[in-house]
This record gives sequence, C-alpha cells and structure tokens, in this order.
Amino acid sequence: MSKDVLKVDLSHVSLDDITNAKEVYVSDEAGFVDYVDGAHQFLVDTISGGKPIYGVTTGYGDSGKNYLDCKDASTLQQNLYRYHGCGVGRILSPKVARYAVIARLISLSKGHSAVSYELLKRFELLLKHDIAPAIPSQGSVGASGDLTPLSYIAAVIAGEREAYFEGKIQNSADIYKKLGLKPYVFKPKEALAVMNGTTIMSAIALSSLEEFDILLKTMESFVAGMYEVLLCDTTPLEEFVHAVKPFDGQVAAASTVLGKTKGSKLTHGRDERYTKFFEDNNLNIQDTYSMRCAPQVLGVIRDNIEISKKWVETEINSVNDNPLIDAKNKRIYTSGNFYGGYVAHAMDTLKICAANLADLLDKEFALLVDHKFNRGLGENLKLKKEHFFHGFKAMQITLSSLAADVVKNTTAASIHSRPTESLNQDKVSMGTTAALDFSKMLPDLKNMLSIAFIGLAQAVDIRKAELVSPFLKANHDKIRKDVLALNEDRRMDIDIEKVVHIIENGDLA
Repeated sequence: MSKDVLKVDLSHVSLDDITNAKEVYVSDEAGFVDYVDGAHQFLVDTISGGKPIYGVTTGYGDSGKNYLDCKDASTLQQNLYRYHGCGVGRILSPKVARYAVIARLISLSKGHSAVSYELLKRFELLLKHDIAPAIPSQGSVGASGDLTPLSYIAAVIAGEREAYFEGKIQNSADIYKKLGLKPYVFKPKEALAVMNGTTIMSAIALSSLEEFDILLKTMESFVAGMYEVLLCDTTPLEEFVHAVKPFDGQVAAASTVLGKTKGSKLTHGRDERYTKFFEDNNLNIQDTYSMRCAPQVLGVIRDNIEISKKWVETEINSVNDNPLIDAKNKRIYTSGNFYGGYVAHAMDTLKICAANLADLLDKEFALLVDHKFNRGLGENLKLKKEHFFHGFKAMQITLSSLAADVVKNTTAASIHSRPTESLNQDKVSMGTTAALDFSKMLPDLKNMLSIAFIGLAQAVDIRKAELVSPFLKANHDKIRKDVLALNEDRRMDIDIEKVVHIIENGDLA
C-alpha cells in the first residue's frame, strides 16, 4: 500500500502515517466490521434491557444522577453536541482540523467506544471530500477530554455548524446539499464517544511537533554556520566528547552540527597554528558557552521531541472516552482515559525547550553582531563603515524582544487545573491549553531564525563565500535569491517574512 494511503482498522498508526496520508479509509474487512458493530450492539442490548449506562441513559458529569428512558438516548446525544457549541477564539487551521478527524477516527476504530461502523464511515466521508470542521480553539480544560471543540466535529457530522470546504468556511448543511448527502443521526453513545476524548490537544500537538522539528534542524544549521563565521574551535563537536556523555540527542546534535561544517576553511581544531593565532590576537582559547555547549542544549530538545512524539502517538492510538466497552467479556468500565495528562506534560516540556532554543539563539546572535565578540565581522555586520549606517542593530533588538516573548510563556499549563462542572471535573489536565501555548511560540521562533539567518548570510558576505562549507554556501545562496545584502539602512520586515517562508519549507534545515 502507498505511504500516502492510510487504512484504519485495529492496527497501530504512527504519526508519520497521519501526516503523510492523502487518502484515509476505514477497513471493510468483515471481521473488523463485525467487531465494531458487535460492541455497539452489546451497548444497545444493555440499555434496552433497562440497565442505566452513564452518558447513554443518564445525564452528563454531575448530571449523571439524572436517569433517562432508552427511547430518549438519541435525543440526549443530539443535545450533547448542541449545548457544547460555545467555543471561542481563533479557528484552528484546516490541517489541525483534519488531523483531529483522523485521530478521532483511529481511537473510535479500536472497538471499545461502542460506536457503529456507520459512524466510522462518516468520518471517512469527511476526509474523502476534504471537509474539515471549523473548530474554535478555546473552551476545553482537557478533561473530560476536549468536549467543546470536539462538539464541532460532531455537529458537522450531523450537518450543523460550519466547515472548511473548497478553500473557504461554509455552512455544513450547504456542503451536504452540494454533495447530495444526508446529515448523520447519532445512535446511543455516539456523540459522547466523538466528544469525550483527547483529540484536539493531540492534533494541535502533532501539527506543532511537525513545525518544531523543522525549526530545531534549522537551528542546528544556524549553529553550524556560527561555528564557521565566528572562526570557532570544532573540538567541542567531536565524537569523543559526546561518547563519554552518551545522551542520544546530544550525540546526534553534535554530529549533525559538525557534519554541516564539513569543508569549511574557517573553523579550526586544537593545533599550534590556531593556538598562536589566538594568542597573538588576545583571543580566548575557548569559545563562549552558547557555542561550546550548543550540542548539550540542542540535545535535550532533540530527546524531548522524541519523547513527546511517542506520547502523542500513544494518545492518538488509545481509547480515551468514557465509558469503555468490553463487548467480548460483556463488561462496561467507567474510567478517566479522557484525562490528557501525557499531552499536557509533553507540551509543557516542549514550551521549556522552545524557550531554551530562543535563549540560545538570542545569545548567539548577540555574539554575531557585537564587534567585541565577532572576531573581525565588525560593528553590527555593517558592509559600509560610515557612522550614519547601522547594520543589524535594530534587527538584534527585534530578535531579543521575540526571545522574551517566547521565554515569558513557559509557565506550565498543567498546574493550572480549574474545578468545573459543579466540582465533578475537579482535576483537569489543561492539555489543550498547553498545546495551544506551545503552538503560539512557533511563529516567534520562525521570525527569530529568519533574522538570524539574514545576519548569518551577511557574515558570509564579510568572510567571503568561497571560505565557507558547501552546506553554508548553499543556505547563503537560498537566502540571497530573495534577500539582498544589507549595504545601506533599509526596512527589513519584508525580508524577514520572505525568509520565514524558506524556513517553513524546511529549506534551511
């Protein structure tokens, strides 16, 4: 099967499977269909026999003491997604909404949520027609799952509210009419199963992990370039250093940075020629911590990204609604898998990682533009030395202000649990808030890296491009296609935006 086609059944699905999927379909194998529908039928038989089941023939949360007749089960599901239609804030991107639809489909397909196979096919239909629910980003405390934002997926399945379709947000009822489709009517428990999970936080986390992965690799490219233009000693990058402190991320970061400097005529090791050069020019024989310890800083971030990916992938493949159904053994479990603690802690940790990356970049760029530390690159990387030119003076201020914006938002969301819903939801994960907080840091990091790379390209111009590594020369040329060298003072905001697009495409990574 092609890598861009995702078949959903009981199998484990990787994050790459989701991000690469251009086509998603639900297995039609008889065994799988019977397995899914069997769990749903067990549920229907149970409530038909008069046994109360939470959220199916009772109210929700603190209202679980309100018992209903079996015949009212469908109405209860309809009202659930309707009364949760109170989301606010910016609308999540079509990509995040698509990831959410795929992730919810994966969870429901495990057969322990007691939804029908027909509902799974409705998810498939949304994906087939590229219908992505328009989901407000705010309104979830991350347990009982992402109730309010997930209600927007349930509502679109039922032909209500709005969705992205054909490049714009449209009324779902109008979309269904265009496609000749009938709205779906939820069966017992189905709307609850759609809404009572960790899918929105997981989708935001997945999209943000994609972006942050590119930014980290781009940062490693910048660090490698800094080793060159600052005439650094590459000894701190060598294999022995990291073999004796063998954290996977640190080893990989050092190897990557060192590899990107290969072929440079500007870096050096610990030989007598360079020792004499540093003595003659009264230069410190060791580079500053922001250069020398870069692999140690970046390594922690690398390892935390891998841990976070594992946790988000496990979360997406989990059954995270309530109650859980074991049709094989005829048991129903009331539980708390909707608590998004793993996603919350992963995102809170990555917020700290983002702040450390921003802080490292701020420190290194300060070295680059300061004539007291940049080893001959001059005051603010000016190409023209007249005193009425200012070079990268203001660019450094902007970069530092962005670093402050990133660093100040590192407070863990998971510790801000709020008691809600008549104290029934008295300990909640805040996972969606943590994921949103992390995602909001990424535009600042992109702008910081853009400024840094424009400055790095200027430094290459000063050092002479023929002396740098092939890797740095290639990145320099990519930037120079869109951004001219800064010869005289000019506005730079448009240039920053151009390089952001290069970064987003992964072209500097």
